This record gives sequence, C-alpha cells and structure tokens, in this order.
Amino acid sequence: MMQMVQVPITLVHKPRGVHLVTHEIVSQLPQIGAFETGLLHLFLQHTSAALAINENADPDVRRDTETFIDELIPESYPKFTHLLEGRDDMPAHLKSMLFGCQLTIPLSGGTLALGTWQGIYLIEARNHGGSRRLVATLQGNMI
Repeated sequence: MMQMVQVPITLVHKPRGVHLVTHEIVSQLPQIGAFETGLLHLFLQHTSAALAINENADPDVRRDTETFIDELIPESYPKFTHLLEGRDDMPAHLKSMLFGCQLTIPLSGGTLALGTWQGIYLIEARNHGGSRRLVATLQGNMI
C-alpha cells in the first residue's frame, strides 16, 4: 500500500565545509525501515547551505570539494554588494544555488538505495551557519 510520511530533521551545527551527514539523517528517520520501495525527498530549509551526494569513504573528496568551491566563489569577490550579513553570506547563497537544496533518493528493502561509495553531504557555506533544518518526505510501498 502506498504511504507518505513527512518528518522534520535537524542537523547539528557544523563548521564551514563539506560534511558527510548520511548517518545523522538516517538516525532521525526510523520510518525508512517500513518502506519496501519508494523515495526519500530531502529539502533543506536554508539559503546558505546545500545538499549533495558524493563519495562517502575518502575525506579528501570533501576537503577538495570545499577547496574548489571556495576558489570558484571566493568571499573576496570585489563586486558583491550583499554584505549586510557578513562577507561569507553572498558566497554562501551562490553555493546553495549551485549545488541545490534538495535531493531525492530511492528506497529499497527498508534502506536508502545509495551506491556503495555514496553518501549525503551537507555543504555548509557560512562560517557560523548554526543547526540546519530539513523536511524529509518518504513516499512508497510499505513492507
């Protein structure tokens, strides 16, 4: 039978950077185990952070990603005019737009159907972003 469940998720404060948050999300969604097949949609309710899926094993991937996006969109860009909330705010908005604020992940047999080396990233683009809120929507056929 097709079911839909929506759950708020809070990610604890993380410093600026690229963070693997798969376990933190799944630990707040025990309902996943009830779905034989379906989809998990994650929506990040912020404009200065982003979500992505990438390699979950080697932390160098996260560090290299952070280095690349900080060089792509530097705080020191001289043409930014949105500076009221700090020099890191406008670059954070652009990083959020570039990577996006939502993901959809298939569910299979009561678990996320991620690839062997895939994990969910939070890209925290602010120096002091605080905790981050997500809306998780599970939809699918129950076990």
